[in-house]
Amino acid sequence: MTIIGILGAGQAGSTLARAAIAAEYDVLIANSRSPETLDVLVRALGPRARATWAADAAAAADFAVVAFPYAPGHALPVAELAGKVVLDNNNYMVWRDGHFPDVDAGVTTVHELRQEQLPGAKLAKAFSHIQFHGRPEVRVPGDEVPALMRLARPAGAPDRSALAVSSDYPEAVELVTDFYDRLGFDTVDNSPLRESWRSTPGTPMWQASFEGQTREELRRNLQRAERRMLRPT
Repeated sequence: MTIIGILGAGQAGSTLARAAIAAEYDVLIANSRSPETLDVLVRALGPRARATWAADAAAAADFAVVAFPYAPGHALPVAELAGKVVLDNNNYMVWRDGHFPDVDAGVTTVHELRQEQLPGAKLAKAFSHIQFHGRPEVRVPGDEVPALMRLARPAGAPDRSALAVSSDYPEAVELVTDFYDRLGFDTVDNSPLRESWRSTPGTPMWQASFEGQTREELRRNLQRAERRMLRPT
């Protein structure tokens, strides 16, 4: 039994919890308020999910996901996440987050900044370019399903999509690769963490992510990225 601590119960966190439970993970989910505010969500997710406080989810989890945007003043469960792999699905969105000058200048990335907030954890950028909602315009049946489920395929399927991971820790890449596989996706290693800018909005892989891309397509698109393409909107 593997327990995932999901910190953040918005669209991304709740959708990822649903996919993880379908892959037979157990989930502890937390938000910035209290466990009682997640009663409706937990009932919908079923018996493999439980709501708890963020620090308790972090402490009990085998690995964790932070499913909310980066902000400099966040108080995170640092001690509880020390030594654990932590997945960060954030993207830098100026309209939402404001400007971070060092990120704009290419000095660092928001994921490196998050790693600084969690100095004892093993951070990996993951699930940052897969949609946690359906297509805005439904063209055919199934388009209303979040892409995390809609694009999932069995191992070896010719149309199986791939997702990128970036980390400074090989063990984190290995864990994410296994997690991706169990959820129906191949992996392209885009490490170390300082290379995570290659999978941000405005890059070639981002433009191709809405309909999915194979491992080879994703690898090529990551290599085609140039910093001038970045549009932190």
